[in-house]
Amino acid sequence: MEAALRFYCDLLGFRALTEVTVNDALSAKLLRLPGVDQRTVFVERDGVRLALFALRAPPIRNAGRVRDMNEAGMVALMLRVDDLDATLETLRGAGVRVLDETRVDHPAYGSKLVFVTDPDGMLVELIEIPGDPYTPFGKTIAR
Repeated sequence: MEAALRFYCDLLGFRALTEVTVNDALSAKLLRLPGVDQRTVFVERDGVRLALFALRAPPIRNAGRVRDMNEAGMVALMLRVDDLDATLETLRGAGVRVLDETRVDHPAYGSKLVFVTDPDGMLVELIEIPGDPYTPFGKTIAR
């Protein structure tokens, strides 16, 4: 948990909101983890709220494993940064794994993108892109 808080709060600008211990029968049922003992810390940045989990029981599986992009389910989180190169310099200095082979400077959008991993192996795509930070790039979807 401390490594995750350093990564998300100290390095990427999230702020810690609240924390809770989860270790009751209802939580065990919901999470499908008998005997669960978990610390959850909620963090937020730019309206994005994440729940960071630290399991004390049962034992962690696949720790640090970076999932492939073609696996089903959520495999990555995208975060916008103001200056990708400066952010990467800070992250490297803190020992964060930067996947340099994924670096793309995309001229059509004037953007720079690269993947890093959080302390648990979660892919985090960092993007620097000009314009309104609240309007995602691409075509508008009418639904």
